[in-house]
Amino acid sequence: MSVMTEKTVREIAVEFPGSTRVFEKLGIDYCCGGGRPLEQACQLANVSLEQVVDSLEMAETEARAKLKDRDWQREPLSDLIAHIQNTHHKNTREELARLGPLADKVCKVHGKNHSELAEIRTAFGVLSQELTTHMLKEDSVLFPHIVRMEESVIQKEPVLPPPFGTVRNPVAMMMHEHDVAGIGLRDLRRASNGYTAPPDACISYQTLYGALAEFETDLHQHIHLENNILFPRAIEMERACS
Repeated sequence: MSVMTEKTVREIAVEFPGSTRVFEKLGIDYCCGGGRPLEQACQLANVSLEQVVDSLEMAETEARAKLKDRDWQREPLSDLIAHIQNTHHKNTREELARLGPLADKVCKVHGKNHSELAEIRTAFGVLSQELTTHMLKEDSVLFPHIVRMEESVIQKEPVLPPPFGTVRNPVAMMMHEHDVAGIGLRDLRRASNGYTAPPDACISYQTLYGALAEFETDLHQHIHLENNILFPRAIEMERACS
């Protein structure tokens, strides 16, 4: 705790990227006021230093927990789906809500000198709409069917035929939409020069690029779990039941 409190808000934001979420949630200025010591910034935001430090430590603990791997080739499909929803879908929704306004803010301040920011903001907006609809379809249609199918197999009961004929149909659509999302990510990376902030970038600018890079990494892992593990296993389970 003492090491954390000795740093400025800006130093913490740069060293621990996940901290910016905590700062934004608690109303701590990590951009223009980032040169202030953490304790002073907490006083200005009218939040206790202990609360902020606890939140920062929790954010780091959660980040480390995400690195732990499980053998999703062997785990129940219901557990894999729960992991995707509680980890990747949750993170995606939170980041879409956070990064849209942040991109607007950075574009408004720096857009005149960095025209690529308008392209980034537009590309992210399109990606946001596509992913929101995509996850809704998975959560409300495809994932519940896979869970019910697995439950029927475990209980040795007949698998009720889905309204979409075969699980391969929605899987094909989801994989196509994953490909579209991948194109959107490549557009963002190209427009941002590999998420490399220019020399005149403020801390919000740097945070945006760093967060977009993290968003890309998480979405890649998200798509990997679905395309390469969940979907093939669901298709094989359906085939074995037919």
